[in-house]
Amino acid sequence: MDIEAFLLCDAATDQNGKLNVLGAFDTILARQVPTTHPACAVALRIRFSRIEEGQHPFRICVIDEDGAEVFPKLEGTISVRVPAKSDSTVVNVVANLQGLKLQNYGKYRIDLAIDGRQTASLPFILAQAPPHN
Repeated sequence: MDIEAFLLCDAATDQNGKLNVLGAFDTILARQVPTTHPACAVALRIRFSRIEEGQHPFRICVIDEDGAEVFPKLEGTISVRVPAKSDSTVVNVVANLQGLKLQNYGKYRIDLAIDGRQTASLPFILAQAPPHN
């Protein structure tokens, strides 16, 4: 399995195998903490080979600098079927994060586990927004 895309973005959709991503970012600006980011999404594009056909449980966790989860785990199962005349297939996963509460400025990460193993980690930062003029 290869992770072809792992993005934090404003919005994402999967339309018949096409991953549509709007506004990928790695920094959230806030005037004060704690803060709530109203809506964003995690967009994944994962390529599986023929030998990996079948069911693959996955888990997405949002973690702070201290290793604590700051958002409920997102869990599901990816069902992989490779077309007859192909060696691999791509599966898109879109996870919407509504009301992401962040307590402190600093570093965060989104961890991805597939089949019970940590597969990828996506860092992002909550930074203080500059003052209004």
